[in-house]
Amino acid sequence: MTDIAQTSRVSVIIPTKNRATDLAIAVQSLLGQTAPPAQLVIVDQSVDEVGFLRIKALLANMPGVELEYIRDTSIKGAATARNCAMERATGDVWLFLDDDVVLEPEFIERLLEVYGNDPKAEGVSGIITNYRPGPLPLRMWTAVFARGPFRDERQPIYWAADKLKRAEPIRVRQFTGALMSFRASTIREMRFDSNLTGASYAEDTDFCWRLPAGAVLLIAPRARLIHNRSPQGRTGDHWLRAHTQAAYFLYEKNRKHGLKNRICFAWLNFGYAIALAAACTKRRSLEAWRALRAGRSAGRAFAKPESSSV
Repeated sequence: MTDIAQTSRVSVIIPTKNRATDLAIAVQSLLGQTAPPAQLVIVDQSVDEVGFLRIKALLANMPGVELEYIRDTSIKGAATARNCAMERATGDVWLFLDDDVVLEPEFIERLLEVYGNDPKAEGVSGIITNYRPGPLPLRMWTAVFARGPFRDERQPIYWAADKLKRAEPIRVRQFTGALMSFRASTIREMRFDSNLTGASYAEDTDFCWRLPAGAVLLIAPRARLIHNRSPQGRTGDHWLRAHTQAAYFLYEKNRKHGLKNRICFAWLNFGYAIALAAACTKRRSLEAWRALRAGRSAGRAFAKPESSSV
């Protein structure tokens, strides 16, 4: 184990809701780390205490891990749950995870190695090993129409996880909420957008874009995990619902300025029109149109100035 892994205290933050089994598997993989966390902060929005009882039993054999378990059914989204956990985090590095991930044993140690080797790194993420490229038409649509700030550089990195097993850290503009860590000194006074509810689409990108100018964010391909994407709590909406909500939220809040951003957003909307026409023709239904309208409205609403509540 490296010196940095021995000296840095890691606080792991996990929001969860009605996924007791997934959560237990995720925590089990945390407890098997070569560099175990010092603190585990779980914010549970579940309707019962099953998750708490399972985690308490797991931690009985790991007395070195401090547990902060907050159960609050009034919390209405991952973003607010993360904010609540950040009030309790005490580590030098704060690692945000989804409740349906499974970490390889050296995951945390590999993250800490990057922090130790690069003092300029403000945030380090790992790599998801089980994501595969989507349908070719969707990939082609994305490559053509998602440009500038709307281009997602993370997915191609995950798709190449097998080839990147021994690769050096890769600099990126934003992380994926399922696995991202930051130096506590950088984000201690920051919070996720409390307007976002439910799945909180684009909370991760928005958070990263609000970091200090020039912040160095790195994906460490040697820090590896599986993201199971539990079906519990996920909707079966057309992909345009989440995509448009995230794009409109990010544009209205962060990128509604500058000629380049406006052109990229207009081009993206032209792409939505093409995707919408194709989907409605193929399915002979208005499902895609309703999804687009719902996503656009939600994105604009979430982009309004934040409320003062956490």
